[in-house]
Amino acid sequence: MAVTFKKETVAEFETIAARYPVRRAALLPALWLAQKEFGWISTDAMVAVSKLVGCSPAQVLEVAEFYTMYQKKKPGKYHLQVCQTIACLLNGSEEIKKVIEQKLHLKPGETTPDGQFSYQPVECLAACHKAPCMQVNDDYHENLTPESTEKLIDDLRKK
Repeated sequence: MAVTFKKETVAEFETIAARYPVRRAALLPALWLAQKEFGWISTDAMVAVSKLVGCSPAQVLEVAEFYTMYQKKKPGKYHLQVCQTIACLLNGSEEIKKVIEQKLHLKPGETTPDGQFSYQPVECLAACHKAPCMQVNDDYHENLTPESTEKLIDDLRKK
């Protein structure tokens, strides 16, 4: 099913694109706007982005696949992204991932059957000074422990 951007989103993109010497250079913000509007970057959303920025859908896919911040599968209501780079790894991110995997019965890249949680290990979330770190949707949770991770999941379930 084809998707189209709202007029407000197109206007926001035009403001952003005006800052760049070449329209196609605004591909990353266009993907961000698409994810904000549609919830994830589907094939149809990639086609819409390609039309907006003036490149091929394949070029949009190349960029979307490179960055973990763009969701190519519909995420759960709460998308848990656990940093797995060195600072987080040395401070316990493996234990955080185990808690998520055991408590939610998820493997990386999966979503719970009820659609509430999805889980993905990611590269650096740029919070090394407060490792281990996890991003839940747009919110950061830092200095995590297995106990604080379990509590966070329980609190999210209650919402």
